[in-house]
Amino acid sequence: MNERNVIRAGSNHRDGKILDRANEDFIDSLPKSVQLVLLTVGMFVFFGAHNLLQEAFIKLPGFEFGVMLGYMEVIGVSMGSYIERTYVAKETERKAPLSAYPLLSFCLLTSAGLSNMSLNYINFPTKVVFRSCKILPTMMISTIMNKRVFSPSEYFFGMIVCLGLILFTVADMQLAMKLNPIGIILVSLSVVADSIIPNVQEKLFNHGSSRLEVTWYSNIFTLIAMTFSTFVSGDLISFYTFMLSDSILVIYASVYIFLSYVAISLFLQIVKRFGAVTGVLTAAARKVMSLILSFLIFPKEFSWFYVWGSSLVFGGLVATSIIKINKKLSRSENEEKIPVYTINDNKKLKEVLNENTDSKI
Repeated sequence: MNERNVIRAGSNHRDGKILDRANEDFIDSLPKSVQLVLLTVGMFVFFGAHNLLQEAFIKLPGFEFGVMLGYMEVIGVSMGSYIERTYVAKETERKAPLSAYPLLSFCLLTSAGLSNMSLNYINFPTKVVFRSCKILPTMMISTIMNKRVFSPSEYFFGMIVCLGLILFTVADMQLAMKLNPIGIILVSLSVVADSIIPNVQEKLFNHGSSRLEVTWYSNIFTLIAMTFSTFVSGDLISFYTFMLSDSILVIYASVYIFLSYVAISLFLQIVKRFGAVTGVLTAAARKVMSLILSFLIFPKEFSWFYVWGSSLVFGGLVATSIIKINKKLSRSENEEKIPVYTINDNKKLKEVLNENTDSKI
């Protein structure tokens, strides 16, 4: 009986691998252009639906639980990363110590909570643009934490992004006649927290941690912290009561959680298959699409400052990202030109040593 179970389990494991390989072969068999179109359309659809559903929640009468939108996103990423790590990548070991995760979890908690809380005070387009403007704080924090040096052109385009942000804020001031400082403070603090995240992640990756390990542990700790904090504040119970008032809202929340992880996974597939430049361009286009859909589906007053500000923000983001990618490419090319010899490569080592000795003589 045990042997049959082992054979059946081994057969199921092989069948799963064959199925995964078949899926990969199917995607890889498509032309590159078709792959890019399918993944980009999928990302646009899922991110578009995610953002529209997020704004729809904010528009609901009596909905004052912006922080719970971040809570649902953390649930989605936690569940998705656990399933992917356990059943797809089959990772079992943890490289970084648990003590390395509290700071990252705190930043995730602050970023997710405050950015969504700000929607109680500012409109969705303003939040999208502010959340895109973490270049300058990220560079400054990276210089302090990781001793990185950035070129003048990177700081220049970072300032371009800030100028676009100022124009976007001016549009809000013109149309609303006053700008709610609470919303601006909340979203600004979330940007600062979001700027610390990649620098802390870099330190964790230096421990040999995988992307899935960092994603799972940081989000599960964030989920625990958010559950405790929202329970103490009363938001969790109030949100739970609000959702139970209409069964449709429960369905919407489930869809929102699902969309969060699928949209991120599609974006990562684009980066994996077509590189970071394509990922940056599609991400910028996706954010522009989110702004357009927001104005079309949820009508609001319009100003050309929105257009000019958005153009400067996303143009600066794309330019800065391309500069960073070119720096990495040039660095990798220089490393390839440097000959690397192994201990086993005795003949080449002797030749190099002899040449160096002769030249010194």
